[in-house]
Amino acid sequence: MDHSDAEIDENSDDLDFIKFDPEVQAAIEEVLQKKDPLDEKDFNTIDYINSLFPTEQSLSNIDEVVAKFENKIVTIDNEITTVIHGQVEASQEGREALDEAQTVIKELFFHIKDIKEQAVKSEEMVREITRDIKQLDCAKRNLTLAITTLNHLHMLVGGVDNLKLLTQKKLYGEIALPLQAISEVMNYFENYSDIPQIKNLSDQVREIHSELAEQINLDFREAFSNARSAIPNKQLSQACLVASVLDPSVKKDLLKWFVDLQLEEYNHLFQETEDTAWLDKIDKRYAWLKKNLVDFEEKLGNMFPQNWDVSERIAVQFAHRTREQLSKIMAKRKSEMDVKLLLYAIQKTSSFENLLGRKFTGITITEENPQLVVDNIDNPEFVSVFDGLIGKCFVPHLEIYIDSVDKNLSELLERFIIDEKQSKPTEATETQASILPSCPDLFVFYKKSMIQCAQLDKGKTMLGLSNVFRKYLDLYAEKLLQNNLPKMEPQSLGTSVSMLTRDIQRMSTSGLIQNFSSFLKEGDAVKLNKDEQARICCILTTAEYCLETTQQLSDKLKQKIEAQLADDVDFSREQDNFHKVISNCIQILVQDLENACEPALTAMSKIQWQNIDAVGDQSSYITSICNHLKANVPVVRDNLSQSRKYFVQFCLRFANQFIPKFVQTIYKCKPMNTEGAEQLLLDAHMLKTALLNLPSVGSQVGRQPPAAYTKVVTKGMTKADMILKVVMTPIEPNRNFVDQCKKLLPDCQLQEFYKILDMKSVKRQEHTVLVELFKSNK
Repeated sequence: MDHSDAEIDENSDDLDFIKFDPEVQAAIEEVLQKKDPLDEKDFNTIDYINSLFPTEQSLSNIDEVVAKFENKIVTIDNEITTVIHGQVEASQEGREALDEAQTVIKELFFHIKDIKEQAVKSEEMVREITRDIKQLDCAKRNLTLAITTLNHLHMLVGGVDNLKLLTQKKLYGEIALPLQAISEVMNYFENYSDIPQIKNLSDQVREIHSELAEQINLDFREAFSNARSAIPNKQLSQACLVASVLDPSVKKDLLKWFVDLQLEEYNHLFQETEDTAWLDKIDKRYAWLKKNLVDFEEKLGNMFPQNWDVSERIAVQFAHRTREQLSKIMAKRKSEMDVKLLLYAIQKTSSFENLLGRKFTGITITEENPQLVVDNIDNPEFVSVFDGLIGKCFVPHLEIYIDSVDKNLSELLERFIIDEKQSKPTEATETQASILPSCPDLFVFYKKSMIQCAQLDKGKTMLGLSNVFRKYLDLYAEKLLQNNLPKMEPQSLGTSVSMLTRDIQRMSTSGLIQNFSSFLKEGDAVKLNKDEQARICCILTTAEYCLETTQQLSDKLKQKIEAQLADDVDFSREQDNFHKVISNCIQILVQDLENACEPALTAMSKIQWQNIDAVGDQSSYITSICNHLKANVPVVRDNLSQSRKYFVQFCLRFANQFIPKFVQTIYKCKPMNTEGAEQLLLDAHMLKTALLNLPSVGSQVGRQPPAAYTKVVTKGMTKADMILKVVMTPIEPNRNFVDQCKKLLPDCQLQEFYKILDMKSVKRQEHTVLVELFKSNK
């Protein structure tokens, strides 16, 4: 076995195996679909022989194995020979097939060439056929044009002669249609004006137009030489139809003359020197037009074509003249105007403009100013084109109205101030907190004034009104809200605390904590009663109401005012003032609660903490603080039930102010022994529990405090706990004490470290070593 292996190894270097790519190998295996060790890509000769002859006894079959492989070799040789012969024959057949394919391709090429030549000939034949057709089409068009032109020319020649005859006889009823036809034919010959005959006919038509225009104007003036005795005239009615066909200026000039004629009486009756011209008689102007329009439509309305809109033109011209006349007379007699007279004139004018808007379409205005139609399309609130047609003359004088609103608001505010001392807040509802009754009254006045001003002018007058609104919102915040808040000053305990301290010092250590409550007098702190607390809460909710309503007022004004002035409406300063009132209310409530707790903190700092020899229940000063919380917080919560977010702010601000004060008081509790620190640690835990329950203290509803509040309390009271745990740590060894201080109070500053040493009664000479360790342990 070993000998055979050696022989194979010696000859293995001479073997040259063919290595195929993985893809080729996979393809071979897929075709062969058989597993033969000799076909494996990683075939190993030695392993294969060892698999055939695993033992020495198996060598006895070597002859059979060799014979089997020799037969297999012969079979493979025969297969290879057959394949080679087959490939030779296939090569010959392939060469013949290639020759045959080349012959077929040549024949196909000649066929394609022949087809292409036939296509070119066919295309040329089609082009020759269509050329004749195109010539025929062109001839047809030219012939049709010639016939049409001759017909039009015939119509023009005959029509001009006929028009001359009809014009001389003033047969307007028979002129309108042929005149229209002749005008259209002349438009057809515009490009032939260089032909003398056409130019001559064009000049004749132009002369006929001019003659008709002059003749119609003359007929109207003769018929209305006496406007009062004029009666409907059929000939004039037909003349209007002719005028509609003539140049637009003819109709325009005719209408201008006729409208001016209708307004001659108005100009005379209401001229500037007449008593009827002033604002107090303004309704007589509008009554005159109403009466004369009725008379016109009854007598002469049917004489004019309906699409001439003569009644509307009279009304519009009347509006223009009225506006001009009122502008002049108001400028001269400005000193005689007051807000009552001005609003009377505006109201009468607005009613008249509304009447015109209902009666007429306004087409005579929009045809002169198409932009008005575009503006109305873009405007969500449709505005009649008659709105302000006369009333715009009052706009320059509306400062009188603004001054009046200012005066009324001043008087209203003074009445609010007087009534405030006697009035009671509005009753709270399920959706609205209790507020000062003057507040909704103020905004009702604002709303009415805004609606009224929107009817007068949505431009600079509306902006002026918004500035007046801002002025009195500022005054309301100052005089009705801020000035009614109590002036809170830090409470002074006076001699009571001094006496309390002396009494505590006289007491024996035994029973100190238990008997301490008798020395905490409720009267030691200057605090608000429940009515005063409720009043402050009412001012807060009123400021909140003002804040929200001011935002709504601002949004409404921006909608009402002209778009280009919307950005000038700004109530941010007034809203800031209401925010300040709310903040001040919260601060007063917080300060009041702090003042109530202040005696307890003062007493806490006076206890002889180094004399405590055992830990008992919570100290009386903690009980006093808890009692104050239970007495004050529910009152604030109930009065701010509809303003929960501000009650939460009250709790947060109290925690943020009171807890640091409690921590600073801890530093004043010196000197302190371990039992004292343990007692104070228990007190701090009880205070923390009370503070965590502060938002729901005294409530029947078990409501979880806001997460932000819980975080503030936990963080602040944790520092108090850590300070006391440091105080409880033995001073020896010094390194351990400093390390523990750094661990429990990572933000501890040197000044605080000194305070902790004082609480532990560390001697001054020992400070240096500890301080050096503290400084080096950063």
